Amino acid sequence: MSSRQEQKAAARAEREALEAATAKAAARSKRVQMALGAFLVLAILGGSVFALTTSGGDAKGSGTVQKGGVDAKVTLPPVKETDLKKAAAAAGCVLVNPANEGSSHVSGIVKYKSNPPASGNHNQVPAQDGIYAPGNEPAKENWVHSLEHGRIIIQYAPGTPKATIDQLETLGSEELNGSAAYHVLVMQNNTTMPYKVAAIAWDHILGCKAMNPQVFDAIRAFRKQYTDKGPELIP
Repeated sequence: MSSRQEQKAAARAEREALEAATAKAAARSKRVQMALGAFLVLAILGGSVFALTTSGGDAKGSGTVQKGGVDAKVTLPPVKETDLKKAAAAAGCVLVNPANEGSSHVSGIVKYKSNPPASGNHNQVPAQDGIYAPGNEPAKENWVHSLEHGRIIIQYAPGTPKATIDQLETLGSEELNGSAAYHVLVMQNNTTMPYKVAAIAWDHILGCKAMNPQVFDAIRAFRKQYTDKGPELIP
């Protein structure tokens, strides 16, 4: 009799242990699902916040760097003049040093006195280094922040021929400080600037009313002189 009771007790204990293990596994699975759900919600919200902060102002595009490299078939005039003032004069470009307009982080649209802006209050999220497809450039409030980090921005006016855009993208991808496309952004202008082509650094502008072969040397010299010269050096 005692043997049967012991067998029943053992079977009951085994059954209870199995039920407890099953319940524990179910609880663990539920916790994992809840954690995953929370992560997805945070990721979605985080992406929404990032999209809002990078919009910065009145840009129409998403401000996303385009994928892929430059066209390897594009050729540029060889370097002839490395002095910035001489290269700018030869290209018919002007060198402008606008008064500094501040550097605070703000939200929304900012009205800048300089066109294109070369300093001023800006969105807390800087635009990424790289090439932006025409119409998909970041808001000015974002790329002004990039200038503060010592970046050079090469801009061209809307309606610029594709062949010229390809050349400017190739120019921006040239090596500097041992790295190709070092700390540079290339994009279509979105501030209705009075130039066909411009290179911008923090507190400095190279503005060209017309595109010609000498502009390449002017931008090269400008980039060499002002890259990493912003008030905040960010690698």
